[in-house]
Amino acid sequence: MFESKYSKVLTVILVVVMIAIIGLLGFLGYEYYQNYIVTKDTSDFVDNFEGEVADGGPTNNGEENNNNETNPFDQIKDPNAGNSSSKKVTYKGFGVLGTMEIPATNFKYPILEKVTKKSIETAVAFLYGSGVNQSGNTVIIGHNYRNGLFFSNNKKLNIGDKIYITDNNGNKLTYTIYNKFEATPEDTSFYQRDTAGKPEITLSTCTDDSSARLIILAKAE
Repeated sequence: MFESKYSKVLTVILVVVMIAIIGLLGFLGYEYYQNYIVTKDTSDFVDNFEGEVADGGPTNNGEENNNNETNPFDQIKDPNAGNSSSKKVTYKGFGVLGTMEIPATNFKYPILEKVTKKSIETAVAFLYGSGVNQSGNTVIIGHNYRNGLFFSNNKKLNIGDKIYITDNNGNKLTYTIYNKFEATPEDTSFYQRDTAGKPEITLSTCTDDSSARLIILAKAE
């Protein structure tokens, strides 16, 4: 009798453990698949990025495409452009200012023009400054999900690593990292700094424990 009950308990425990393992593997597989899709989408966008594209005339009578299933490569008419002959580049419905590549961490992402809850769940975004590849400092922020997406791997960057940014005019500048440090979430003292008239960027993300901000400064060559 005792052995029979003991055997049943072991069987139940074994079933529970197997279900837990299958659930964990399913969760890890789903997360890996999601990360793969995000990375592929952003990399494809960067590889095909041409900036604002000339167009012979307005499309859709100048109306913005409100389709929720936005293709990552959709380029819609800028509603603020009047009769301009260029199309505004978007990524998943968000305006794009340019693209960023960091070979040291296999990073390829569009730089979105506004910081919103949804935009920084989609890519990295412009927060403050003179503008992409413009003289002065430009602050770009991104999440650290500790899974390789967005700015999760910024902690692996070192002084001397290169960052490549292409703007909407097709200009591609090379930036070299010259400083890396942690700051409090409230510290913005390094946002405004003397760049001697040259373009600089500041990359900001949270640390792995979310207690501070990891800051990276880079200057154009």
